[in-house]
Amino acid sequence: MIEALLQALINGVIAGTILAVPALGFTAIFAVLNYPNFAIGALATVGAYAGWVGNTVFGLPMLGALPLAFGVAGLAGLAVQSLAVKPLEASGALMMAIASLAAGLVLENILRFGFGNDLRGFELPLLRDWRIGEFRIGPQQLENFGLALACMALLWAFLRFSRTGRAMRAVADNRDLALLRGVDPVRVALVTVIVGAGLAGMGGMLVGLDTSVDPLTGTRLVLSIFAAAVLGGLGSIPGAVAGAIAIGMAEELSVIVFNPAYRLVVGFVVILIVLTLRPAGLFGTRAS
Repeated sequence: MIEALLQALINGVIAGTILAVPALGFTAIFAVLNYPNFAIGALATVGAYAGWVGNTVFGLPMLGALPLAFGVAGLAGLAVQSLAVKPLEASGALMMAIASLAAGLVLENILRFGFGNDLRGFELPLLRDWRIGEFRIGPQQLENFGLALACMALLWAFLRFSRTGRAMRAVADNRDLALLRGVDPVRVALVTVIVGAGLAGMGGMLVGLDTSVDPLTGTRLVLSIFAAAVLGGLGSIPGAVAGAIAIGMAEELSVIVFNPAYRLVVGFVVILIVLTLRPAGLFGTRAS
C-alpha cells in the first residue's frame, strides 16, 4: 500500500507539472484580461494536433514540434479573442467567458471535421519503463516533465526580464497605473492572449505525447486547469503551478481508492471547497 501511495505521488507530481503549463496560460489571460477563457481546452487540442502534424508529417523532433504547437495555438487564441470575445468586452466578464466557451466548441468541431475522431499517436520510440526499486517511471513521462519545467522557466524569464513581460505584470497588477506609465494595454492584451493560448497548446501536446491526440484531448483538461487556477488563486502565476501540482497528486491518489473514471470528481470537489472556505485561493489576495 505504501509503494502504491508513493507511486501515485510520483505520477501526480509529473502529471501536475504538465498540467501547470496550460494552467499558467489560463491564469495569465485571467490576470491581464480579467475573464476566464474557457476556450483553453480547445486551444490545448489545437496545439496537440499542431505538434502531431509537425512530428508525423514534417518529421520534426519533439523540441521542434513544441514551438509549432505554441505558435499555432497562439494564433488560434488570437482569433478567438478577436472574433468571439473582444466584441463582447463591454458586456462584462461573464459574457466574455460564455463567448470563449462557445468559441472552444467551434474549434473542437473544426478539429473533429478536419482530423476525425480517431486517436492519433506521435512517432516515438518504444521504450521500457525504468524501475527504481519498487517504482516505475516512463522515459516519455520524464521527458515531458523536463519539457514542462523548461516551458515554465522560459515563461518566468520572459515575465521577469523582457520589457513586454514586465508590461504584462504591470497591467495585471494595476491597469490604470500601467496606462499612466505609457504601457499600451491593448498591445499587452494581445501578447498575453498569444502567450496564454500558446502555453495551452504546448500543454496539450505534452499530454498527447504521453497518451494520444483526439478532438477531446484538451476538453478533458478544462476542469483540472480551472480547479488548479482556483486552488492557487485566480491571477496568481505561482499559485497556478502549486495548484496544478496539488490537483495532479490528488487525481492520482484518488485512483487508488476510486475507479479511474471518477478522477475528474477531484476537480469539482476542490473548486467547491476552495470557493467555500477560501475564495481567493492559496496565493490569491482577498478583495477588499
